[in-house]
Amino acid sequence: MTEKEKSQKSLLYYVRDPELYRDCQSAKALCHEFNSLHPFELEKRWELIRKLFGKVKGNVYIEQPFFCDYGYNIEVGDNFYANHNTIILDTGKVTFGDNVFIAPNCAFYPPEHPLDVPTRNSGMEYACPITIGDNVWIGGNTVVLGGVTIGFDTVIGAGSVVTKDIPSGVLAFGNPCRVIRKL
Repeated sequence: MTEKEKSQKSLLYYVRDPELYRDCQSAKALCHEFNSLHPFELEKRWELIRKLFGKVKGNVYIEQPFFCDYGYNIEVGDNFYANHNTIILDTGKVTFGDNVFIAPNCAFYPPEHPLDVPTRNSGMEYACPITIGDNVWIGGNTVVLGGVTIGFDTVIGAGSVVTKDIPSGVLAFGNPCRVIRKL
């Protein structure tokens, strides 16, 4: 099994693998090109996102700058909007449903590092997927960690650190993020 296959199965993998390095550099080149475009070059921006992401369904709008690791592990639904400074470290699958709105300075972190020092220092890590349901609004400066699912029709308040699953139809916020009330 390749290191890339291991990473996509949430198994421990070697991050300095040559194939993964090439993939990461290609994605960073596309992000650089995207971030360097004039804001009015909407068709070119759209073309680069379709080239970068693993799956794009319908209308997608992403403000510059945007950063990701591989791109091909990102899937976005219809009517997706990400504001300035969105970061998706897609070492694992990151899936966004339809009608997802992401405020500025939000980050999605599937990579997890071993707690064992020698293993961590050897360049090993694993990635846990992130799934965001339909009709979700994520407030500014929010961090979503690997292994998290956020349910449908949910609002995550600004400044949250989402470390565990959040159910559908709720308002949740805080550090760590917790359900405040049903919507």
